[in-house]
Amino acid sequence: MKSRFALGAATVLMACVQNAYADPTEQQFRALYKELVETNTTLSSGSCTLAAERVAARLKTAGFADSELHLFADPAHPKEGGLVAVMPGSDPKAKAILLLAHIDVVEAKREDWVRDPFTLIEEDGKFFARGAVDDKAQAAIWADTLVRFKQEGYVPRHTLKMALTCGEETGGAFNGAEWLTKNRRELIDAGFAINEGAGGELDAAGKRVSMTVQAGEKVSQNYRLEVTNRGGHSSRPQKDNAIYHLAGALKKIEGYTFPIQLADGSRGYLTGMSKIQAAEGHKDVAAAMLAVVKNPKDAKAVALVSGRDTSWGAMLHTTCVATMLDAGHATNALPQRARANINCRIFPGVTQETVREALVKAIGDPMVKVETLEIRGENSAPPELTRTIMEPVEKLTAKMWPGVPVLPILQSGATDGQFLNAAGIPTYGISGIFLTPDLGNIHGLNEYIGVQSLMEGRTFLYDLVKVYAGQN
Repeated sequence: MKSRFALGAATVLMACVQNAYADPTEQQFRALYKELVETNTTLSSGSCTLAAERVAARLKTAGFADSELHLFADPAHPKEGGLVAVMPGSDPKAKAILLLAHIDVVEAKREDWVRDPFTLIEEDGKFFARGAVDDKAQAAIWADTLVRFKQEGYVPRHTLKMALTCGEETGGAFNGAEWLTKNRRELIDAGFAINEGAGGELDAAGKRVSMTVQAGEKVSQNYRLEVTNRGGHSSRPQKDNAIYHLAGALKKIEGYTFPIQLADGSRGYLTGMSKIQAAEGHKDVAAAMLAVVKNPKDAKAVALVSGRDTSWGAMLHTTCVATMLDAGHATNALPQRARANINCRIFPGVTQETVREALVKAIGDPMVKVETLEIRGENSAPPELTRTIMEPVEKLTAKMWPGVPVLPILQSGATDGQFLNAAGIPTYGISGIFLTPDLGNIHGLNEYIGVQSLMEGRTFLYDLVKVYAGQN
């Protein structure tokens, strides 16, 4: 009697689980996503290698051969490894398609978070965890897509490759994407790659505004400001103070604006967004956007666009901002050294040295030394945004979210796409995931993603990859 009751309860439970998800494969995706998110991959205490191994195990269970799974790790960085998985296509002459995502995450302190950052929590229609968005959402979707293709017996025309890499989030860390381009290019060689860097935009009320496709990105570059001084006793103050020199330099940088520049991505975005703004009654903003496209030197129009949305302003030029300070050696001594880190997001085609020289000129104080820190990669030109890339995105967006326009965008943030573009693999940011104006608070406290947005993005990318994989 007891066993029959247990069997009946189990049957009811299974039926409830199946009914809970319209897509019968959603449960396996949730399990994969949860495992990936809950595998700590911070540089300080986590392991990308472990996360890569766990994804590889799931692919192997789905039917991938050992020869199609390539785990890699640099001996000097054993916990910063990654995975390349290959699904062979039917046409050996068709160029491969690369699905790229990074699996490392920004540091997260438990005492600062409302919830444990490495436990996936579903609450109020959202998933909360470090990496819930950046970038384990897309990494999990890529792995899930390959699993589903294998389970279906689907054979793509183009070979599909997936690269899950480490080191995107931390300067100075071993970067898997860069390492692959230099050491195992044949593993990831492709006609083009799809990466993070763009997606759907929601307004504050949750309304879908646009779907974006990244066509180029800025490069992240750090500079160190340093002032040295012989110091002395704090009872004998002097105007020649290292901290004062540094403070003056920081105020100069705060007030400096780099020249306005436009690329195809930003032109396309402003032109498309102007129509949206006009339809919403913001005719002044719409006119300003078109004015900037026509004349980037129109200071009044630039000010209006930049003042309305920080992201819009950042898209228009190189930006630099102070992010860290370090000064002095004792509370009762004049400072002998004062330092600040300046993080710049450099417009495509502008060199790191050009920016350094601009900072020196803006500061105008010979006591302040400006040093270029680690250069992570080349600042290459944006890839050409062809109809081969855009048309499938436009058609799928129209099917899933009628009326939502598709806009190109120049990404103000930096991704691993910089390494692939520099290596000759055109890389585009496409996610299909709609995010709120705060971008799910990525890199900040209590990072989150809407459950519906994630599941819709999963469907969108699955369909999109299948379209790309079958193209002639």
